[in-house]
Amino acid sequence: MPQAGQSATGQSAARKLRVVMAQLDFLVGDIPGNTDLILDAARRAQDEHQADIVVFPELCLTGYPPEDLLLRPSLDLRVNEALDKLQSAALPLAMVIGAPVRSGGQLYNAALVIESGEIRGHYFKRCPPNYQVFDEKRYFADGSDTLVLSIKGESVGITVCEDLWKEGPLEDAAAAGAQLILNLNASPYDIDKQARRKALLERKARENQVSVVYVNLVGGQDELVFDGGSMVFDHSGALSVEAPQFAEGLYPVDFLCEHHCQPISRPLPPEPQLEANVYKALVTGVRDYVNKNGFKSVVLGLSGGIDSAVTLAVAVDALGKERVRAVMMPFRYTSGISLEDAEAQATTMGVQYDVFSIEPMYDAFMAALAEPFAGTTPDTTEENLQARLRGVLLMSLSNKFGSLVLTTGNKSEMAVGYSTLYGDMAGGFDVLKDVPKTLVFRLAWYRNTLSPVIPERVITRPPSAELAPDQKDEDSLPGYDALDQILNLYVERDYSADAIVAEGFERADVDRVVRLVDINEYKRRQAPIGVRITERGFGKDRRYPITNGWKSGK
Repeated sequence: MPQAGQSATGQSAARKLRVVMAQLDFLVGDIPGNTDLILDAARRAQDEHQADIVVFPELCLTGYPPEDLLLRPSLDLRVNEALDKLQSAALPLAMVIGAPVRSGGQLYNAALVIESGEIRGHYFKRCPPNYQVFDEKRYFADGSDTLVLSIKGESVGITVCEDLWKEGPLEDAAAAGAQLILNLNASPYDIDKQARRKALLERKARENQVSVVYVNLVGGQDELVFDGGSMVFDHSGALSVEAPQFAEGLYPVDFLCEHHCQPISRPLPPEPQLEANVYKALVTGVRDYVNKNGFKSVVLGLSGGIDSAVTLAVAVDALGKERVRAVMMPFRYTSGISLEDAEAQATTMGVQYDVFSIEPMYDAFMAALAEPFAGTTPDTTEENLQARLRGVLLMSLSNKFGSLVLTTGNKSEMAVGYSTLYGDMAGGFDVLKDVPKTLVFRLAWYRNTLSPVIPERVITRPPSAELAPDQKDEDSLPGYDALDQILNLYVERDYSADAIVAEGFERADVDRVVRLVDINEYKRRQAPIGVRITERGFGKDRRYPITNGWKSGK
């Protein structure tokens, strides 16, 4: 009796198809460079993997998101030149790429199939998203058609990113006879995103009895980080192949195509620990922001506290110790413990380390301000002056040596305004901008499991800005466990103050936190960008008016 998948003569009845998922990091706006990267990857897919099809991420030709570069008058010229170059290579495999394409006077987010020097088909994204960080309707018209092509003898449907999350595009391709769906993505990372993608792909593949190849972008672009994690689900909804997150590469998948195109399973990567995944996202975001913008190095203030300690660890892991400079800027309120711990970490991590006291500068400023301040009582003005002097020092080093200043504020502080404009907020990139304080602690413990670089005392002692004698963060804020839960409900889930109180939190704490979030929008508008790791980061995700009369409560 013949084996399953074989004819009575013992010959396999199923046809073989090899698809390579090109999970790569593209530079927004560099159309010539991205074109060369596509061609190089396609040639490698052909020569090293004998690919029939190579699939690239969404808008790989321009990088994602290109934003208002799409409005430049020369866009069409540059895209057409790139497409001409891709066609002139006349590669025999099918390249499935993403590009902005104009048709009938409208611009579309398109996927194109290029095979043997010809564009065999194009698909226009039908569901451009316009929520959270996405703003595609500003640029792109909605596509309306379905594309199913015969590629290497198999019926293949094409969709783009958001099309998968809506009902219609994938279903129409399956109904039109597609046995395999290729989905091009530029899907940014957040903590729970991969789990949501898997649940969606499992359902879509199973309900439509079609295998799905999901190819995602990897790398950092401003505040967004793309995590890759490209996947293949078979027609029963089973995960067959998964590429690692935060890793560039060409990932081949073999299909046996008869009644279905059935992927041949490969060992799946282990489920990543949350802290490990977030840490990789931060490293990726810092590495690409620094390198893609041409900075030679970074500099940061190392205070002996946990935020700067984690920031230093991320910077070194992203860039290497030779490109990182840490500066301790003590004042009379800086504890001996902070001085010891900052030096210990800098020494362990092998970075350039300097100590510049701000005491003389502070005294000079206070002398200059003695007359206008006469008769007043010291308050946060004097505390903020300390932070601003540190900002001036770091920005001076930045200007002189071409280093990017990394700021060290976390999401909890950014939310309630526990930061100083033109002080600790002065800089170009905030590594922890979207990381709640409680997660900062967890990241510190996690990083020390790789190699112990952060002194344990930094993690275990109560956080303090050390701008006043015996100061502790929780003297002016609720405990971070409660604070972060309140902030999650208010900032990320849009609960009202009343609804948060109903969850069991003290009315006084809730009212205070909500008020602080609301009145500090003006600060956040002036803050540097930073890596987005949640579904609702400060920036493109959350756009509240600075001047408004909305009353919290209901």
